[in-house]
Amino acid sequence: MPKMIEVRTPVSSAASFEVKVDGQTAASWEELVGQFDDASIYQTWAYGAVRWGARNLSHLVLSRDGKVVAAAQLRILRLPVLPVGVAYARWAPLFHRKGGTPDPAVAGKMLECLRAEYCGRRGLVLEMIPHAYPDSGRGRVFQEAIQQTGFLPDPSLPCYRTILVDLTPDSGEMRRRLHQKWRYHLTGSENNGIELEVTDRMDAYREFAVIYQEMLDRKEFRTSVDAGEFGRMQEMLPPEQKMTIFLARKDGEVIGALVCTLFGDTAIFVLGATNEKARKLKASYLLHWHAMLWLKSRGALWYDLSGIDPVVNPHGHQFKRGFGGIDVTQIAPVYAAGGVASQLPFKAISMWRCSRR
Repeated sequence: MPKMIEVRTPVSSAASFEVKVDGQTAASWEELVGQFDDASIYQTWAYGAVRWGARNLSHLVLSRDGKVVAAAQLRILRLPVLPVGVAYARWAPLFHRKGGTPDPAVAGKMLECLRAEYCGRRGLVLEMIPHAYPDSGRGRVFQEAIQQTGFLPDPSLPCYRTILVDLTPDSGEMRRRLHQKWRYHLTGSENNGIELEVTDRMDAYREFAVIYQEMLDRKEFRTSVDAGEFGRMQEMLPPEQKMTIFLARKDGEVIGALVCTLFGDTAIFVLGATNEKARKLKASYLLHWHAMLWLKSRGALWYDLSGIDPVVNPHGHQFKRGFGGIDVTQIAPVYAAGGVASQLPFKAISMWRCSRR
């Protein structure tokens, strides 16, 4: 059963702002997430319920003149015995409505409300990983709001670095932007008789999961990404938000696949897998190229290649550089604490996280 909705108007806010804390259902929250350009799968109910457990989720929604203008889903983690804990928001808050422009007043008010609720009222440490980049309009608005509301850089969480591919040019220009070697392999893969399929069916995801596990076993590669978890999310997501699976077949056999999401203005490459036959046929190049064109046709402005690490995964970094995108790093994670009591466990958690990087 959903929690009762609590309506609060912060003392410092204008009368036109209204805050609702909790009371969301899976359906109401997923409908709300679909209203924002800065939305991502990491703010969906499905992700939170599978990854953290639905009972550990909290939601804060900010409205102005009766219209929702910002929202955030958080994980609440309380330490045993002690009356303290952490409220964690990944790629949040959402404040860039579809078809609109980022509003500094909304960004600032949302951060004030989040701090008042989770630090002030609940006595928690509030950790946030913003879904914004410093040189973007959204990023500049959010950075200013962070400074005005007193949030501090969070050393316990790594900064997300990725490559963003601009999908707004026409397909000819997009292809010209590919690095020469990448374009050469793409041309070769187009002549290898590979059949492509685009779908969101669960049986297709299961086909992907098989080849993904085979790839991990073959490469003896360790990862924190759980394909089984994302499969459970796929089952929970509403039809309009399901992940898209791009399958590559050769002579009827699935040899490679990509799993992507599209929320707001950015598509994200979530998972990918190929076998040895796909590697020889350069199927990864054709899969990504086909995915970019398909996502562009569905309104995506950017294709996020899901992170890069030149040191840990130099081969993956080299492959992703070939897309001709922009190497960017998100705004650093930030935090705010309700008082000395809440800061002490936060510092302990920070030290533990840093030691495990």
